[in-house]
Amino acid sequence: MSDINQDLLGFLTKVSAILTQQNCPAYVVGGFVRDWLLDRQTADVDIAVCGDALSIAQDVAEAVDGRYVLLDEANRVARVVVADEQMWHLDFSSFSDGIQSDLARRDFTIDAMAVELQGVISGSAQLIDPFSGESDLKERLVRAVNQRIFVEDGARLLRGVRLAGELGFRIEPGTESLIRRDCRKAKLVSGERLREEMVRILALPGSGEMVRYLDELGLLTEIVPELKELKGAEQPKEHYWDVFDHSVEAMAAAEFLLRESLWKYGKEDLLKVTPWSEEISRHFDEEVSSGSNRRLMLKLGALLHDIAKPATRTVDETGRTRFLGHAKQGAAMAVGVLERLRFSSREIRLVENLVYHHLRPAQMSNEGLPTSRAVYRYFRDTEDAGIDVLFVALADYLATHGPRLDIEEWQQHNQLIGYILAEHVKQEAEILPVRLIDGHDLMDIFGLSPGRLIGELLTEVREAQVAGELSTREEAIALVRKELGKRQCGMAC
Repeated sequence: MSDINQDLLGFLTKVSAILTQQNCPAYVVGGFVRDWLLDRQTADVDIAVCGDALSIAQDVAEAVDGRYVLLDEANRVARVVVADEQMWHLDFSSFSDGIQSDLARRDFTIDAMAVELQGVISGSAQLIDPFSGESDLKERLVRAVNQRIFVEDGARLLRGVRLAGELGFRIEPGTESLIRRDCRKAKLVSGERLREEMVRILALPGSGEMVRYLDELGLLTEIVPELKELKGAEQPKEHYWDVFDHSVEAMAAAEFLLRESLWKYGKEDLLKVTPWSEEISRHFDEEVSSGSNRRLMLKLGALLHDIAKPATRTVDETGRTRFLGHAKQGAAMAVGVLERLRFSSREIRLVENLVYHHLRPAQMSNEGLPTSRAVYRYFRDTEDAGIDVLFVALADYLATHGPRLDIEEWQQHNQLIGYILAEHVKQEAEILPVRLIDGHDLMDIFGLSPGRLIGELLTEVREAQVAGELSTREEAIALVRKELGKRQCGMAC
């Protein structure tokens, strides 16, 4: 066992003093004991008390200058948050039938161990381990305490997979069978809890393989039933996989492009031509919402980018398969999925942009390198997701070709992405001159009324400035006059 952080030991000593005064037995249980045995540092401590956990947590919060948080009034669970050099979470729960009974209600053997609180403080801890959790730790196994753990709480289905991923363990075969048997219970779990587990799974290196494992266990399509339609959905011949496998591989490829893990179809030299920098890395490290960052949302966007392909699939008279409008319809479907899973509005908007615009980088190169105007419009339309969309497009490309990837074509694709990024950096670095004309000018000079047309004309002027096509007020007025002439001609014609 590792040494306990001295600050945490001080907090626990104060907790023990309060409980001793109240003649209340207490045990450190669950994940803290597991991580202690594994010599892993943790900032979360679960404490089971033979008494009113809510009242005790309030007393502890006052004693350690912490914040009291009610987690579950019905089951008498509360948290004390203590801000020191790091954030500590002390979670208090109640038991009445003895610690053995409390442990029997837990989910996995490696989390069904306990140590008396006083023993932790004195250094004379005796492990209470009725389900051989210590043995399973040594065998690196996640094993169910009993056959009803998933019936009692469907969130444990995902938690078992997440624990295995975080610890580098494997799920014991009998427990895998229980997960497959009870996988439908996942759809009964609240969206908030599903999001929390999914976010933690997607944050793990190798999460592409984790998602495929979720599918093998029957969990993935219970959580996102929209993905079921992707299985077996055929694609044009340039695609190596059907829509489902393509989507999972796109997610794995995104992780590869983020330098988080290897991809079994990607050689390391593929990354040598892919744009990357400290600035890009920091961009993807940016927090999006609680527990998520742009890296995580990029992987989720890659998984969902073709979610509407089955619904939009058509075959024309030549036998060509097409998916017209799948990006637009897919963006709406992705919004529905993430709203159901209670992702935040910012997370949802980011993924919506990733799905809606994932085809656009390739479309910008139909006639050679895109113009400055095209690059400006792209970053304007994608809001703050322009860089992210470029990487979804790269992941999509890798997952389209898989082991049949042509290196020269991959290099050309990356040259396009690199050019778009470089042009954007250039445009961002340039400080536009003072606005040449404004809405009042357009109304005075051209007799226009306030409305949408003025905004469109001013946008046209700004794009021309960014592209270096004009730099004076006279040139701006001439451009507006030309645009108005085009519109009037279009209406007359």
